[in-house]
Amino acid sequence: MGKILVKRIYEPAGTSDGFRVLVDRIWPRGIAKADAKLHLWLRDIGPSTALRTWFNHDPTRWTEFQRRYHAELKQKSTLLATITAQANTSPVTLLYSAKDEQHNQAVALRSFLLQRGAKIRPAVPPTNQSHGRPIEQTRRRSDHGHD
Repeated sequence: MGKILVKRIYEPAGTSDGFRVLVDRIWPRGIAKADAKLHLWLRDIGPSTALRTWFNHDPTRWTEFQRRYHAELKQKSTLLATITAQANTSPVTLLYSAKDEQHNQAVALRSFLLQRGAKIRPAVPPTNQSHGRPIEQTRRRSDHGHD
């Protein structure tokens, strides 16, 4: 799978961010649109207003929030495809504005995308650690009939 990162929108943009996507339903306070350095704002991929209000960034509700949000995401295949298609060609950074870096919709969305990872091809093939070549090109001597 391509690299999918999460980052607060208030942090400076970096070259390693790749394709920057804001996943908040509401525009973040104090950020001018020109300064956000976004490639895309997918406001409709954020949790519903009812779910966001219920969660209220309460870590004790995190597990249930993820379950409910993942159920909502299953109904947003077109928006998910936008992210996964981009992740096949470059890193994608999911941007959010919440203060809690561990319990927010970008973290939950990334988790959902990783669980569906079979639909996202790797950006770089896994390599043999000793030779740095793609695994399918690396063979042991016994593979050639030699011991």
